[in-house]
Amino acid sequence: MNILFINSIGADKFGGGEKWMVSAAKSLSQKGHDVTLASRKNSRILTYAREKDIRTTVIEIHADISPLGTIKLLSYLKKNKIDILVCNLNKDVRVAGLAARIAGNIVVLARHGMLLCGKKWKHKFTLTKLTDGIITNSDTIRQAYASYGWFPADFVKVIYNGIAIPDKVTSCNFAERFPGKKIIFSAGRLSEQKGFPYLIEAAAILAEKRRDLVFVIAGEGRLENELKNLVKSAGLEESFVFEGFIADIFPYLKGCDLFVLASLFEGMPNVVMEAMAMKKPVVATDVNGARELMSDGKTGLIVPPKNPAALAAAITEIIDNAEMLAEFGNAGYERVKQKFTIKAMADNLDEYLHQKVNEKRGAIKKRCEGL
Repeated sequence: MNILFINSIGADKFGGGEKWMVSAAKSLSQKGHDVTLASRKNSRILTYAREKDIRTTVIEIHADISPLGTIKLLSYLKKNKIDILVCNLNKDVRVAGLAARIAGNIVVLARHGMLLCGKKWKHKFTLTKLTDGIITNSDTIRQAYASYGWFPADFVKVIYNGIAIPDKVTSCNFAERFPGKKIIFSAGRLSEQKGFPYLIEAAAILAEKRRDLVFVIAGEGRLENELKNLVKSAGLEESFVFEGFIADIFPYLKGCDLFVLASLFEGMPNVVMEAMAMKKPVVATDVNGARELMSDGKTGLIVPPKNPAALAAAITEIIDNAEMLAEFGNAGYERVKQKFTIKAMADNLDEYLHQKVNEKRGAIKKRCEGL
């Protein structure tokens, strides 16, 4: 099948959704499909995809409605005989999905790595008229969409994210940089979603009683200066470090003592999966997908979001207990290896795409026979 993934996220943005798209494109290519990934010119996702030997193309979508963009995409879809279009953002569906609908024989799927559809008429129209289904990575999201009453029972498909556990990872040498310190690592865009102000508050609570903890944060974003000012105001400059964007966080995950996710909302947090793959225990907020991915009290601890005291208490419970750190880390690794492999994701995705293509062809054939 000819498959086009399209993701019009900002050129300088790269997160779990982008990792999923590249991973899905790569695994489907390895299954023999003809796959192309499209995004903005000079975007990080295109650079990452090329590094993984995935065919890429530049398609610019900047607005919800773009007649010229739809016309250009219609020409591209027909020329390249695309069978399946997988869209990342709602505007991708409205521009590219409309082009596919005009073409008439293309399966259009929206991929929602988090709750992207609210109870608004424009979301209802976009997703019921311009797509043939939604792929998500969390049963929590599927249940939320089911409550809207818009979609058929099988319209939203849960396909859990998968991860390819690297064969060999060299640990980041935190001991040389921070001698005698215990390293708490976190990663994500520096945005409201990731809850870093609450992590800073938790660090401040812990710093009242101890000075042997260092929080290392990977990521960049528009809140960077604001977060750094919060750190300065809390007197944490020596123990709360911003590393900027890191393309490969596995060495950091392997080298740290504990991973913390402070997010306010998520889909299926890839970075938690990556931490578990590196045998690291996790403290995570109770957001979409966390309880499906983690086993509370066995692979780590789950705490309420927006609660610095709960974050601090969970960190305290784990960080000095070497036996618990190892036990949680090993259990997390086994859970990822058993339930969240790239093979399982690829097989489930491949099966679903074949199903949707067969449904589309059957519907077209039925219409033609009725003429």
